[in-house]
Amino acid sequence: MKAIVLHQNGEFHLEEIETPQPGEHQVQVKIAASGFNPIDYQMIENAMERKLLHSPILGREFSGTVSAVGEKVSDFEIGDFVFCGSGSMGSNGTYAEYICVPAEILMHLPTNISLEQGAAIPSVGLTALQSIQRMKANLTDTILITGAAGGVGNMLLKLLLAKGFHNLVVTAGNEKSIAALLNLGLQPGQIINYRKEDISETALILNNNNRFDFVVDLVGNEIAVTAAKLLKTNGTYVDVTNFSTPDFREVLFSKGATILNISNYAYGIEKRYDYYKEGLRQLSIQLQEKWITPPIIEILGDLEVSTILKAHAILRENKTNGKKLIMKINQL
Repeated sequence: MKAIVLHQNGEFHLEEIETPQPGEHQVQVKIAASGFNPIDYQMIENAMERKLLHSPILGREFSGTVSAVGEKVSDFEIGDFVFCGSGSMGSNGTYAEYICVPAEILMHLPTNISLEQGAAIPSVGLTALQSIQRMKANLTDTILITGAAGGVGNMLLKLLLAKGFHNLVVTAGNEKSIAALLNLGLQPGQIINYRKEDISETALILNNNNRFDFVVDLVGNEIAVTAAKLLKTNGTYVDVTNFSTPDFREVLFSKGATILNISNYAYGIEKRYDYYKEGLRQLSIQLQEKWITPPIIEILGDLEVSTILKAHAILRENKTNGKKLIMKINQL
């Protein structure tokens, strides 16, 4: 099969490698599309994220058709449309024509979405779903979300709005991102343009001069410090980035905050495959019933090195403009 392979010098090359074959509890999938995530480039540049690199083929989510099944697999047949958050649990990454994954983490694709849309859902969907489930927020609680126009923020807002949460204030950095948030159903008075407005001052005004019950940080670093200061005493801080600073930790400690570190990877380490299956099942139901819509996608290209370099540059510069970046791999 063809795959984009990362070499030790940091360069990607399109190569012909051996096609993986499924074990007895595995499914082989012919990949139709792969989703891009910030962790893709962070695994190359960030020492912490580099520890998650399990294959020289990157990519952690996909959609496609079942092309072979292990002898003990009964839930899938050749030709089934599927999607999956493979993480580091697959035979290789998803910048490739084929992958083998445990049947326990694979999910049938909802019939009302495309394969390209399906590839955009697993990573952001599972992260957003875990955040909500662990927050245990009430509808009356106030929630501040930084970086809300990104992939996780987009899905998080859809799930929150579908559940009836409206005491939300979010940050975004450009007009395209703000337009995407308005299209989700937010009001102008819920959105802070952090390039034009002071986040601390504006957030307090929009929240009746009160600090927030929950803060969900999707940005990290310096923004995390600002967001932490806007949390009420004994509030809950949801950290999705792992980009913390000493100042950030000091602020949260002084507030007696509860910190929720959100990580899909944690369940993969323990082979808690039910987490992935159940999460995708819940997302599938909400998509099928049209309680939520799939992410808005941008197809950047085919299985080429240039596609990957373009995607990583857009993610690094935070210029997705509310869209999930997708690479098409096989025509199905």
